[in-house]
Amino acid sequence: MNISIILAAGEGTRMKSKLSKVLHKVCGKPILEYVIKASRGAGTEKNVVVVGHGGDMVKEYFKDDPIVFKDQPIGEDVPYGTGFALMQAVDHIEDNSTVIILYGDTPLITELTINKLINYHKENEFQATVLTAILDNPTGYGRIIREDAGDILKIVEEKDALDEEKKVKEINSGIYCFNGKLLKDALSKIDNNNAQNEYYATDVIGILKKEGYRVGAYVIEDSIEIHGVNSRVQLAFTEEIMRKRINEYHMVNGVTIINPENTYIEDGVQIGRDTVIYPGVSLEGNTEIGEDCIIRNNSRIINSIIHNEVSIESSTIEDSIVGENTHIGPHAHLRPNSNIGKNVKIGNFVEVKNSTLKDNTKASHLSYIGDADVGYNVNIGCGVVFVNYNGREKFRTTVGDNAFIGSNANLVAPVNVEPWGFVAAGSTITKEVPEGALSIARAEQKNIDGWIEKKGYKK
Repeated sequence: MNISIILAAGEGTRMKSKLSKVLHKVCGKPILEYVIKASRGAGTEKNVVVVGHGGDMVKEYFKDDPIVFKDQPIGEDVPYGTGFALMQAVDHIEDNSTVIILYGDTPLITELTINKLINYHKENEFQATVLTAILDNPTGYGRIIREDAGDILKIVEEKDALDEEKKVKEINSGIYCFNGKLLKDALSKIDNNNAQNEYYATDVIGILKKEGYRVGAYVIEDSIEIHGVNSRVQLAFTEEIMRKRINEYHMVNGVTIINPENTYIEDGVQIGRDTVIYPGVSLEGNTEIGEDCIIRNNSRIINSIIHNEVSIESSTIEDSIVGENTHIGPHAHLRPNSNIGKNVKIGNFVEVKNSTLKDNTKASHLSYIGDADVGYNVNIGCGVVFVNYNGREKFRTTVGDNAFIGSNANLVAPVNVEPWGFVAAGSTITKEVPEGALSIARAEQKNIDGWIEKKGYKK
């Protein structure tokens, strides 16, 4: 059985935030979520997360996730350190398990690396294995000192390292694999008799070596994966790396991204082949984009489903569905719960909210469609307003198939326009428009001759 223990109890003081450090987001998801996802992807069957400062916020966010949370005590008299954090999870370590130690602030770690670490640990029958990295500048990191056979002899912190040891470029990432029983035994033996008065996970390695057990070292292929987030600057750096990963993933799978450096796609967004993404586009949340779509500059799509062959230009779409071969924009806004059919046109400065528009309907410019059910083949003219709110309540409007709503008309809900109903331009409709009827609701035009001269405007 593979178990992960994810240490997420740090204060994150350098973030200067009321939010728990591990809840700060990278490409739309908390940094801790990436670590959990990578751990599960590598086959861990139980994930134990040790929380401390801001722990209640973390638990609340992941309340629907089958994670085991353990609280690390907080207080001036409480000893800290990675070893102390591991002690909080000892009750969930099974004797016959393989335990992977991870950190909640390293979202760039991948399931591939964790899986390789586990396999290396098991295949070589190590009792402990350290994930290491080779750095050109290892300053600040604990150095890996190996035996002639290649196993780890010891881990030396920089402040304790001899001059020759400081030249070693292989460093300790702080990520480990342990035999479950031996880890429990060693945790019961470590102490905090040091300058910091803290318990260290590295002491577990020293105890196992002293007792004659083999400790291996697996060198990570890309050291960027162990990059931790301790400040807003590091958060921005991590965001850049993650965004690049996500964009490259989509390009490898057949999506054209014109300018990846100026395109924001959150983790989990799905995009079909031969879709083209222009600069300035933001795709967020649980968004799904079909094949052969064109998403042009400065469009933002959140939690929406966009079917095949859709064209979107400089528009915002939230929590909505757009059918095949539909054109949106420029400067349109689909607000939540809009369901747009096939071959529909939502044009310049059209706003749709909580409405359904069936296939082949057109609202080409400057209209507001709110709380409406609009049928097939409907034409909605320029300046049409679906008047859905009386100051206290909202009401729905129904427009039947093949209806025609003339420019600058107001449909005052609740009201029905039956199929093939025609509304004359400039009308304010408050009553039902029967099928096949033309409805005109505007004052009769009256011309007053000579009005300009009487008012003295014309000389």
